Amino acid sequence: MQTLDKFNFAGKKAFVRVDFNVPLNDKFEITDDTRIRAALPTLKKILSDGGSVIIGSHLGRPKKNPDPNFSLKHIVGHVSSLLGVTVQFADDCMGAETAAKAASLKSGEVLMLENLRFYAEEEGKPRGLKDDVSDEEKAAAKKAVKASQKEFSKTLASYADCYVNDAFGTAHRAHASTALIAAYFDTDHKMFGYLMQNEVEAVEKVLKTAVHPVTAIIGGSKVSTKITIIENLLTKVDNLLIVGGMAFTFAKAQGGHVGNSLCEDDMLDLANDILAKAKANNVNLVLPVDSIIADKFAADAATKVCNNDVIPDGWLGLDLGPAAVNQMTEVIKNSKTILWNGPAGVFEMDAFAGGTKAIAESIVAATKSGAFSLIGGGDSVAAINKLGLAGQVSYVSTGGGALLEMIEGKVLPGIEAIRGY
Repeated sequence: MQTLDKFNFAGKKAFVRVDFNVPLNDKFEITDDTRIRAALPTLKKILSDGGSVIIGSHLGRPKKNPDPNFSLKHIVGHVSSLLGVTVQFADDCMGAETAAKAASLKSGEVLMLENLRFYAEEEGKPRGLKDDVSDEEKAAAKKAVKASQKEFSKTLASYADCYVNDAFGTAHRAHASTALIAAYFDTDHKMFGYLMQNEVEAVEKVLKTAVHPVTAIIGGSKVSTKITIIENLLTKVDNLLIVGGMAFTFAKAQGGHVGNSLCEDDMLDLANDILAKAKANNVNLVLPVDSIIADKFAADAATKVCNNDVIPDGWLGLDLGPAAVNQMTEVIKNSKTILWNGPAGVFEMDAFAGGTKAIAESIVAATKSGAFSLIGGGDSVAAINKLGLAGQVSYVSTGGGALLEMIEGKVLPGIEAIRGY
């Protein structure tokens, strides 16, 4: 498989799919440019080789073409300042004028295309269908968009000599610019960008080439949203720590009383099945023994420590208790590979952030002792950033849904399009 480091971009035009889906305020000012900064090494490598760059991205979820609220023109100036190069802008990603701008690019120049999702063909989904449209009409509309999606992909590919995918956050979607476009480039002329490469390698260090003992910390409010992840991990990890709201479903499944804590009663049998599978696979599945419980879901609630299986009615668990913290951190500190997806409590409220902080600090300690640690998922990333510890773990993933689907064991279209598996 071709790599960015091995490829010489001198005299080449590179179509680079990035994820510049950054948050904007009501004045269209960027409030967090993390995603833009993450793509800079890839863009700078191409330019330093003497190549030129055509940037393709989406922004938001526009429902029409064009939609000024989602125009990438709002971010061109900031990208220019970060990159140190004046970025030209094409106010469409299709058409003769855009093709001419791409064709006239010289070495060291950069062109940003307008929001790819202004066209329904990017996602391959028909738009504007009325509620009373028949199933046959829906199928016909979908077929028409899929057919034109190929032409859309082909046109994007025609602008460049090579293709670079650096948008891991959209790698789980079979969109025109993240998967279909790759078919128009041979193996030697399509590759991952640095961000995409780092993301894939980080996940595979956990799932395929991990140093044992391997520990996964899985949190969140519901078991139902993490079933596939948990089941896939049961064949790969030595320790599985269940934290957050989902722990109460397991507690109740084992006959415990969880008061008003989050609990999915329709998942109790599944929870017991997971416990049985963990035992069958010799996985040490750790459930918190106690929690900090509250009399209401509020920062100023009355709190106390209680075992997870005897939580009184009217009270709910909102964070790990001290015994549970000791349980979890002891396992983490003795691990050589660590995956963390999902906070241990309602960390947004200081009163219930202790468990999440303790887990984060134990991951940092293990990392300093030589463990590889991967933090992924929106809430976990938010927590590690809030604590100021992101720089002290091995890798913090930028991909939400893409990361979760990789952990589930799925093959992502954006990855498969480049390396064939």
